[in-house]
Amino acid sequence: MQTLETLQTQIHSIEELRAVVRTMKALSMVHICQYEQARASLTDYNHTLELGLQALLHHRHFSETQISLPLTTPPKHHGLVGIILFGSDHGLCGSFNEQLVTDALEQLQHRQISRDRRLVATVGTRLIPHLETAYQPIQTTFSLPSSPAGSLQLIQNLLLTIEQWCFRQHSALITSTSSEMMEIPHPSVEHILLFYNQHLSTTAYQPVSLQLLPLDRSWLHQLEQRPWNSAAQPSLSMNWEPLFSRLIRQYLFISLYRATVESLASENVARLAAMQAAEKNIEERLTDLNAEYRQQRQNAITGELLDIVSGFEALKTSH
Repeated sequence: MQTLETLQTQIHSIEELRAVVRTMKALSMVHICQYEQARASLTDYNHTLELGLQALLHHRHFSETQISLPLTTPPKHHGLVGIILFGSDHGLCGSFNEQLVTDALEQLQHRQISRDRRLVATVGTRLIPHLETAYQPIQTTFSLPSSPAGSLQLIQNLLLTIEQWCFRQHSALITSTSSEMMEIPHPSVEHILLFYNQHLSTTAYQPVSLQLLPLDRSWLHQLEQRPWNSAAQPSLSMNWEPLFSRLIRQYLFISLYRATVESLASENVARLAAMQAAEKNIEERLTDLNAEYRQQRQNAITGELLDIVSGFEALKTSH
């Protein structure tokens, strides 16, 4: 049986833990609001970008244009695949990272993309143990920003990685049977896939995937066929191909930024849910400890009263 001093120490420690949990809940709510605002801004920015692409495609139909960019080239389905996973750098968010890795690996297996065809980049170090458990090699890892404002450097690093994957200039050197060195071109990446958790509400999120490259040609054709809601037709002040290339680069930037924001919002949703569960357990534990403390204190008071009565009776008997 625990002493009153031990129970008091446990109650004090759990009350301190409850204060920490409540602080983390408040921080998670604040972060969720920040990322929801960032997502709303991205929605407006994406709408403006689509209008620009729509105007460009109305001026010169995509289906009639021989685009020299590899961004829209249909893949051969046997080359390398670049995979970017968005997880977390911090814990206390439940099965947030494990669910994402499980869903991503299941989708890759369903698409018949074997391990030797995958180039994996992780955003968030908490993904690494789950990928290592699945024997999935990782090529590079990035840290997550602590706020939406810090996402720009991450996006730049991701775009640089994608550029290196898609336009790999170096070659692999092998030795032939005649002991002469031969240059074998290193295969470039045909697909770029994003896997991240999408924020649904303050209590829910779900894993999603996005094919970043090659571009969805049906999406471009849809923009091409969409009616232009204005009597004035747009005009161009520069060549078509460079303008298309710049708009697509903006699309890549927005897609990566959205994945980052959605993942960070979902991480805080997961952490909020974990903290709510922890707070419930803490309240139940405090209730039990306080009840046990009151019972122990009542027993101690009762014992002291019995000692006093027994002493008093002993004195009466002696006289």
